[in-house]
Amino acid sequence: MALRRFQPGRMSDDDLFPRRFSDLLDDFFNDAVTAKRENFVPKLDISENDDRFEINVELPGMKKDDIDVSLHNNQLTVSGKREWKEEDKQKTYHRVETSYGEFSRSFRLPDNIDEQSINAKYNNGVLHITINKAEDKVSKKIDIK
Repeated sequence: MALRRFQPGRMSDDDLFPRRFSDLLDDFFNDAVTAKRENFVPKLDISENDDRFEINVELPGMKKDDIDVSLHNNQLTVSGKREWKEEDKQKTYHRVETSYGEFSRSFRLPDNIDEQSINAKYNNGVLHITINKAEDKVSKKIDIK
């Protein structure tokens, strides 16, 4: 018997089908479920108009008590945790596309905001944050004479 160097991920010539195909699928889906439990980055939209900034963060299936919004040194942070709840232990998941886990998204806000005007509402899985612009800090166009 000759010794061969081990190469991860490479099958030997003697063993073309080391496991059943269903075992390979089970491993694939179990890895996908585990990854979805650990990585959660909510999608968001940031927009601006003449008098305010608006941020919409998609957080479906979360309760507002599981979400934290804070402002420190003009940096707005939205954080929280969406828990994986496996209700039925007899159930075999074949596909899980929903992400779970802790998240934190931070944004540097411009200097022309009114910190006292920040308002956050959570409705139908969307966190809607509005921040008014400060009147005295709004840039103005200067006419050249």
